[in-house]
Amino acid sequence: MADKTLPLVYSCSGCSSAAQLANAVALRLDRDGTAEMSCIAGVGGGVAPLVKLAQSGRTIIAIDGCPLACARECLVKQGVSPDHHLLLNELGVRKKMHADFDPAAVEHLARHAAGLLSKPQP
Repeated sequence: MADKTLPLVYSCSGCSSAAQLANAVALRLDRDGTAEMSCIAGVGGGVAPLVKLAQSGRTIIAIDGCPLACARECLVKQGVSPDHHLLLNELGVRKKMHADFDPAAVEHLARHAAGLLSKPQP
């Protein structure tokens, strides 16, 4: 049973190293109980139960690997503006095609994201 008080986390999940790192960070937040990860592909595709969850009013963090900001754009397409948007490229993550991300970066970035979620909203 999901904790409906947790923030929702959505991430880019493309083929680049930065996209896969974004996904790994979101998974870490989900697995450690900081946030509940939901499916950005379903939101972008207009799948009704997933859109309804995104529109539920819960705090949302979108994590994108690069400036294309696909996760954020999928939410915006459904009328949802994330409360927090983490662009990994702004934190020094380089997007590489046909390469894996640095696993050591997951913990650091997950802590950064958790810090955003713990700040009071204006």
